Amino acid sequence: MAIYVSGGAVFTILLISRLLESSMLNAEVKEGEILPPTIHRLMKGYNKYLRPFFDNGPVTVGMSLDIASIDTISEINMDYTATIFLRQRWTDERLVFEGNKSLSLDGRLVELLWVPDTFIVDSKKSFLHDITVENRLIRIFPNGTVLYALRITTTVACNMDLTKYPMDKQTCTLQLESWGYNINDVMFYWTRGNESVSGLDTLQLAQYTVEDHYTSVSEAVYETGNYPRLVFHFQLKRSILYFILETYVPSSLLVVLSWVSFWISLSSVPARICIGVTTVLTMTTLMMGARTSLPNANCFIKAIDVYLGICFSFIFGALIEYAVAHFCSLSHMDSHILMQYGHHIHDFDDEMNGIITTISNHNRAKRRKEAAATPAPAPASLELTVSPSSPSGSEPKPEAPPPEPTNWCLTALATVRKVLRAINCCHVENPHHIDNYSRVTFPLSFVMVNLLYWTYYLYF
Repeated sequence: MAIYVSGGAVFTILLISRLLESSMLNAEVKEGEILPPTIHRLMKGYNKYLRPFFDNGPVTVGMSLDIASIDTISEINMDYTATIFLRQRWTDERLVFEGNKSLSLDGRLVELLWVPDTFIVDSKKSFLHDITVENRLIRIFPNGTVLYALRITTTVACNMDLTKYPMDKQTCTLQLESWGYNINDVMFYWTRGNESVSGLDTLQLAQYTVEDHYTSVSEAVYETGNYPRLVFHFQLKRSILYFILETYVPSSLLVVLSWVSFWISLSSVPARICIGVTTVLTMTTLMMGARTSLPNANCFIKAIDVYLGICFSFIFGALIEYAVAHFCSLSHMDSHILMQYGHHIHDFDDEMNGIITTISNHNRAKRRKEAAATPAPAPASLELTVSPSSPSGSEPKPEAPPPEPTNWCLTALATVRKVLRAINCCHVENPHHIDNYSRVTFPLSFVMVNLLYWTYYLYF
């Protein structure tokens, strides 16, 4: 019984092996039917896991780019999204064939060939277009040169300096690097130098214009070795016309609107307060709207923030100017009343001094007459005393010095004069002159600040 079981197992194993051999043979036949004879001969013995010139030095890979579009440039995320055609050329000695025509193959046959492991260094996300099929191109030339082209959309990081926003210039890069092969295995180069990148001359961007672009070759140094890297640099200049119409002109007009209050009478309190508060609130809203499309980073004090701050300062200054002018007008009226009151007090003081002088002269004359009529006292005693033994106590007493009724008047008058002197130090002869001066100083100051602002941010 055991002999029958072991014999059945052996028979099953032999049957399975025969089926596998037949399936592999059928696959080879089908492959031979799909591939043309030339490609079939090239693929015979070809190992796609080994790079060309495996034992004879590094393989050189030439690259070129065609920028199809730059879709978005984000200041918030500090990146840009571009669609590019990446073309790579290298020579594989195993793919040499006879003839004078190149072979254009289906892109799906790339799975049978060795291709460089190129990647985009600062890419955040990328994808290969696959409508209607994967956008790949494979072309083999008789001398073994392989052309491999891809259509890729990628989002690449770009470090931006926004201190001069919106008058800034940004330099972004697109870096191509080998992932696993170091410089001993693969070498990258641009096929035509700076002319290897095309498409930027006809590119239309929403807010930018491409000022300059160039290519460079470098090496990326990591812990695992040195890897070849190609870098494409392009400089973008922001178009400022949109921001002039959207932000600079409205903010400047708000500043001019705040100057209208200088021509309104100081007595029109509601009108001037309404203009001042309205322009301040409108300017605040404009400042908040200008920051919505920018990163909330404290390290960036942008040029547009400086200009909006200048405009806000002038608008707020116009509101403060009215407060000062109105206060001076009230102080002018109060000081006028106090001056009149002071004149009345001064006249009353003169009258009181005349009355007091007349009374003093009369008392002095009366004392002289009494002194002449009274006999001279004994020299031993100069003081007049009343004897307690005097029954009537009618002896004359010495008169007390007359009180000085002007002390409190003089003190009050001195206090009023000090107050008037303090008011006169900050006194404006005519409060309307403040508006007259502001009509000239505010526009001139604003023009000077604008000249300094635009000169600095455009030429420095």
